[in-house]
Amino acid sequence: MAEEFEGRDLSDSVFWGVELRRATFRDVDLSGASISHALLHDVDIDAKIDRLVVNGVDVTDYVNERDRWYPLRAMVRPADPEGARAAWAALERTWAATIARAGSLTDAQRHERVDGEWSFAETLRHLVHASDIWLGKGALGWDTAAFHPLGLGHGTSSTDIPPYDEVLAARAERVTTMRGFLAGVTEAELDEERRNPHDPEQPETVRSCVQVVMEESWEHLRFALRDLDAIEART
Repeated sequence: MAEEFEGRDLSDSVFWGVELRRATFRDVDLSGASISHALLHDVDIDAKIDRLVVNGVDVTDYVNERDRWYPLRAMVRPADPEGARAAWAALERTWAATIARAGSLTDAQRHERVDGEWSFAETLRHLVHASDIWLGKGALGWDTAAFHPLGLGHGTSSTDIPPYDEVLAARAERVTTMRGFLAGVTEAELDEERRNPHDPEQPETVRSCVQVVMEESWEHLRFALRDLDAIEART
């Protein structure tokens, strides 16, 4: 069985003569990484790119200019309050357009799973849960009793199919909560220390909690659009 490295700090490690064929790097920070004397064949990279040099050629602008998700991809880990407000506004606009697009589907299609993934409705429910966990519990100190009952977490499934209008309302509530929080947040407040809502022994900051909510919203937006494409292609 392949070895797994999760939640470990391998900064400044040296990998020499190591076989990394078919390796998967997910949610990793490769800032400042140097790769030399390497063989890259059939490599797929999906990343926020601030500066990328390949064989001495800076390809940053070339990649970003052709990335359909740029600059939104680059906004979802904001460093300051203004960046956070701008990122959330951009996510809101893009999600609003996506929800409007899903409005043209049948109710059955909005609850349809493509290739075993969450349906569009379930994706919205998951984003409710992500907001409750990371903004609510993580940043704001909510008790789990305040979590919305329609929230859907990672690794869980649901056999109930709530009315789509109720799902939309729950998602809208959490979007409004984030917008209201960011409207007045300060740099000092973003720097405040919190506990990881999944592992209280691990420290987090309010900033990192906000970033997780944004990354969840960003990643599941792409998944949702992928699945809407598949559903519409069959219609």
